Amino acid sequence: MTDTATTPPGSLQDSPHGNPSLSPSSSLDGLSYGHWSEAEKLALSCRILAKEGHSETLAGQVTVRQPDGTFLTTPLAHAFGEIRAHSVMRIDDSLRVLEGRGVPNPAVRFHLWVYRRRPDVNCVIHTHPPYVSALSMTGEPLQVAHMDATPFFDDCAFLAEWPGLPIADVEGEIISAALGQKRCVLLANHGFLAATPSIEESLYLSVLIERAARNQLIAQSAYGRLKLVDPVLAKESHDFLLQRSIVNASFAMFARQITQEQP
Repeated sequence: MTDTATTPPGSLQDSPHGNPSLSPSSSLDGLSYGHWSEAEKLALSCRILAKEGHSETLAGQVTVRQPDGTFLTTPLAHAFGEIRAHSVMRIDDSLRVLEGRGVPNPAVRFHLWVYRRRPDVNCVIHTHPPYVSALSMTGEPLQVAHMDATPFFDDCAFLAEWPGLPIADVEGEIISAALGQKRCVLLANHGFLAATPSIEESLYLSVLIERAARNQLIAQSAYGRLKLVDPVLAKESHDFLLQRSIVNASFAMFARQITQEQP
């Protein structure tokens, strides 16, 4: 999907009118996607995450790898709900600011370990939303016991021990190793991480994992045991719900909602 007709990939410039363009561009399969620059998509992702309860403290980061080896991210001490395209900064792999204002979150360092191990990954999202955080305190992995959780079937790793604050290289090594080749990892006593080829997919999974954790905790508190989805059907559903068309259309839907509610 082309990011924008007028802005080069990775540009920090806003759209000509200062706001993301919400005119849908039609896809071949009939779904509609938004039409945004990388910086606009990153900012929209932050605002969506804030709405979904992922931004209660300074914890949490979003990074986007650029073709030149630099990274887009947001400044420390700015809530996700405050982020707009002009807030986005560009950094190098030593966390030096190349473009934009502010200081990057030092925890971005552990994202860099994921990027080094996974050349397929272009966007990492890490947050501590309430239900994921609660599930991380139980010592149990995410279970696929509902259709809406099937995007995580055999695709969500589990790090069973907290290695400490993720601001040094050792935590980056541990977390990236635990992630392996999967799209997500649930981090015990901590939160989660999504690592995928696109901003759209990482955001999509970030929204879904909080809802999956919520449903798992509610079901376990009410009934104790979970009825897991049949593995064959779970795999079919996983593959269907992670089609690029569905992922990108979902991102566009979330983006329309947040811009309508908070112009």
